[in-house]
Amino acid sequence: MAKAKASPKSKVVGRSGGKDVTEEDLDRIVREAEVGYDVDEILRRRGRPPMGSGPADVVPVRLDPELREAVETRAAKDHATTSEVIRSALRRYLGVA
Repeated sequence: MAKAKASPKSKVVGRSGGKDVTEEDLDRIVREAEVGYDVDEILRRRGRPPMGSGPADVVPVRLDPELREAVETRAAKDHATTSEVIRSALRRYLGVA
């Protein structure tokens, strides 16, 4: 995987999230901060998006290897996560919309 190169006048001053941070990046961040941030927007973006009518719970479930493989195969076929496949199957089985 090729790394994105900083422009010639942009000195790398650190790393964040595995990416180089340049002086230009810091200047952009400072300009954004000087203008100000919408605190309500920042607070709305926190956490996972809600599912259903309220906060979701994590429910650990043990799956035998064959069932786990079937769920993972279906998830790959549907371009979904295993959690999405399991939730969909439970909703159909239990008749919950």
